[in-house]
Parts: sequence; C-alpha cells; structure tokens
Amino acid sequence: MNLNDLLKEVLFHIGNHNVTVRQLISWVIILVVTFLVYQLVIQKILPTYFAQEKYVIRKNSRILRSIRNIFALVAIIGTVWALEIDFLLYQVSSVSIRVTTILYALTILQIAGVLDWLASKVLVYNYHRSRNDLDYKSSVEKYAKETNSNAGSLVRMVVYATAVFLIVQSFNLEGYTVIKLTNTKIRVSDILEAILIVLGARLIFWMVTQLVLFRYYKRSEIDSGSQYAINQLLKYVIYTMALLWAISSLGIEMTVLWGGAAALLVGIGLGLQQTFNDFFSGIVLLFERSVEVGHVLDIGGTIGTVKEIGLRTSLIETRDSITVVVPNSKLVTDNVVNWSYFDRKVRFVISVGVAYGSDTKLVKNILLEVAAEHPEIVEHPNPFVRFTNFGDSSLDFELHFFSRNFIRIEDVKSDVRFEIDHSFRENNVEIPFPQRVVWMKGIEGKVVD
Repeated sequence: MNLNDLLKEVLFHIGNHNVTVRQLISWVIILVVTFLVYQLVIQKILPTYFAQEKYVIRKNSRILRSIRNIFALVAIIGTVWALEIDFLLYQVSSVSIRVTTILYALTILQIAGVLDWLASKVLVYNYHRSRNDLDYKSSVEKYAKETNSNAGSLVRMVVYATAVFLIVQSFNLEGYTVIKLTNTKIRVSDILEAILIVLGARLIFWMVTQLVLFRYYKRSEIDSGSQYAINQLLKYVIYTMALLWAISSLGIEMTVLWGGAAALLVGIGLGLQQTFNDFFSGIVLLFERSVEVGHVLDIGGTIGTVKEIGLRTSLIETRDSITVVVPNSKLVTDNVVNWSYFDRKVRFVISVGVAYGSDTKLVKNILLEVAAEHPEIVEHPNPFVRFTNFGDSSLDFELHFFSRNFIRIEDVKSDVRFEIDHSFRENNVEIPFPQRVVWMKGIEGKVVD
C-alpha cells in the first residue's frame, strides 16, 4: 500500500461520513498549531506589549477568557474543516446556515469583545498621556478601566457594528432588501455600511483632534480660540464627507438628491434669509477668527466671554453667569468691542479725589503701592497716576492699571478702592465731600455753609 492509499484509508465513521487518515492528520496538525499560537500569544506577545504599558493581561480574567474562547472556536472550526463535517443545518432561498456559519459568528463576537477592550484602553491611555496626567509607574491600570469614556464608546460602536456587518455576510443576508423605493433598493448591508461610515467618521474626528492635533496645539502653544476654530472646521469637513458617502452607500443617486435640495432651497430661501445669513456668518467667524472662544466682548453694553461659536448662533456668558444667545450675523456686521483681540490685558481707570492741601506726592505713592500689591493687576505695563484736575472741592487723580481679569474687573476695582480708603486713613489723607458756600442777601456779616 502506497502513501496515497494510506492517507485515504477510512478509520471511523461519523454518521454517514467517513473519516480518513489524511483528515485525522490534518485535524491533529490544526490542533497543535492552534495550541502553540495560543501559548505564544498568552506567554510572549501580550505580556511583552503590556509590560511596556505597565499592565498585565492576566489581571483581566474576562478578556483572558475571551481570548481562550477565540482559540477554542478556531480549533473547532479547524476540526470541522479538517474532518469535512461542515453539515448544512438550514437553507431557504439564498440563506444557508452551516456549522461553520454559527462558529464564524461566535468567533467574530469574541474577537469584537477583545478588540473593543484593547482599542479603547489604548486610546484612553494615549489620551491621558498626551495631557501628562498619567503616573507611568502606578496609574495606568486606573485609566485602563475608563471604558465609559467618549473614546471607549466610539470604539465599541465601531467594533460591534463591524462585527454585525461580518455576521450578516456570513449568514448571506447582505443582499436582503429592507426598503424598496421606485428605482432604489436599500439592502441590509447598505444600512450597516452607512452606519459604519458615520461611526468611523466620529472616531476619526476624535482621534485626530484629541490625539494628534492636541499635541500639536500644546507644542506650538496655540490659544484655545484657534484650537476651537480648527476643530470645528475639521468636524464640518469630516462629517459632511461622511454623510455624503453614507447616502451614496445606500444607493441613493446624488444627482437626484442635489436636484431635490435645490428646489427645496429655492422654496424656503426667502423665508430663511436671516438663518442663512447667520450660518455663513458663523463660517466667516471660524475662518476669519476675529472673534474666538475665550474672547471677552462688549456687545451693546453686554459684556461676556465667548463660550461657543456654532453654525448659526454663538453663546456669550456674562459677568452674572447668564448665557446670552447671539446670532452670528450680529458679531460680523455690528460694532463689537473685542477686549481680547490683540492682547490679553486691558487698561482700566479708578478716579479719586483728595482734599486741598494734601501731599500730592504722597497720594501718588499710595495709589501706586495699592496697585502693585493687587494680584490681578499686571506689572507690565506699569500702573501710573494722573493728576487730572483742580476740582470744586478736591484734587482729582486717576489710577491707571492693566489687568487680564476682564469679567471680574469690577471686583478688582472694588478691592483697590477698599485698599485706597484704608491707606488714606492710615496716612491722614482726606477724601472730601462736596462743599458749597452760600451767601444769603439781607443777612449782613453772616456766612451760612
């Protein structure tokens, strides 16, 4: 008996199926290779990687169990393939379910769980590392548990959406029509592909802004307003492209969509002129950056900090912590005082009068000392004092100083006035009250104050 005949020798039967020597040898080889790869992954690859991250795979029993399940399923699939026992379990029209179909689906779900865990931990870890809030010796495990973060949620949705897409393909359901229009059929695979595109766009935007651009912003010392403008423009570009791609993946003709959109815009354009004005004004603000997030504005006497610049409106938080919704067109077309446009400090003035006969040099020194001691008053440019006028009942002075605390500047002025009054009392400098001399006709020799 030659080798070929030996390999074809039947050893035993499984139902009506014959198991040959060749099939048995293939099955043993698959089991041995699967076991060796499993040992390599558990003993070498994962410990080597996680040793760099100060995190050990064996500390997470759930993930370790999932990895074991994956290799067990791979071994079972290899057994089915080697012994050629991939029996047909169910079939109707184009849908057929075999033993390997169910095994593939279970394997995909287990792999999705591991990828979800691994990718979310890596993203969360790099997110915190880019912000220098990781203690590399002891705190990685703490941040590795943050599965409810924005990054973790996005990764989970992308991974499991992909898993569902692959499972649908394994069951031959991708061609099943869900929605049937006049000239368009939307299949299950089309819907899943559109969902994957949108979720992928969200994940890409998060990774680019939080992992890549954040480090660039930090290295280049770009201010928060510029960061917000760049991120917003990038978001509009990525989301617009993803939306168009998703619509195209559904089989909807873009020419029909554009034609319908044009007709619709013509119909509602006249009624939404101001809305479109605000919309394009928002685009102008993000490109021109004359107003950015964090800037302090004076809009018609309302002073506040820009918290958000949207496509149609912007949010301004006033000194009283009240949020004012301002149309973007108002920030573009109206006269807006931007205290933060060129420099992050502004000059303010406090006026004070002292009695005639006071030592003016002493008054000047007191005012400068008070300004120098307040923490919210900057040293450069230096505060200075002006002798402005000989008033009716006082010598008038002005204390000029620069500060970066625009929103709470009235509190700063109040603190300075308290200190001026205290210092004047200690140095016997009088702050006069208004006085009038009244002459009464018909009363000789008397003066009434």
